[in-house]
Amino acid sequence: MELLEGLLSRQSVRHFTSEEIASDLIRKILNAAVMAPSGLNNQPWKFVIIRNEGVRIRLAELTRYSRIIRDAPVCLAVFLDRSLVYHETKDYQAIGACIQNILLAAHGLGLGGVWLGEILKNAEKARILLEVPEGNDLMAVVALGHPGHHQERKERKGLEEVVLREI
Repeated sequence: MELLEGLLSRQSVRHFTSEEIASDLIRKILNAAVMAPSGLNNQPWKFVIIRNEGVRIRLAELTRYSRIIRDAPVCLAVFLDRSLVYHETKDYQAIGACIQNILLAAHGLGLGGVWLGEILKNAEKARILLEVPEGNDLMAVVALGHPGHHQERKERKGLEEVVLREI
């Protein structure tokens, strides 16, 4: 898939088949994730790969989007390692770029994914459930799987609505 085509055709996928995701695909996705830019190349991200159905069910209880987490064959919990933070805003931006790379890599590999942020209301409970050491802050859970069905593309604002001006 051409890069621009992938950027323009990616969309959030919330329904998955039960088909498992091969470990080598998860590794490719995470290799893309860690290629995201970060200030001073501090790479402040850490990941938990969640395949275990029991853990996914307990994690799903921490969000109103529980069905998505329960149904996804794999979820990636993305954490910010506080020991690596040098500028909070830049590091949050780096995590966002990392998550975008996850979604784009999944799409390029024929998988679907969705970035779940609502679970952050229970970030500490999720950290404890996933047995992640203190000092790591949950930034998102990304649900991944083989797309269950095609959905209509949501409309995007036109450039005339988002470009403030050209100087």
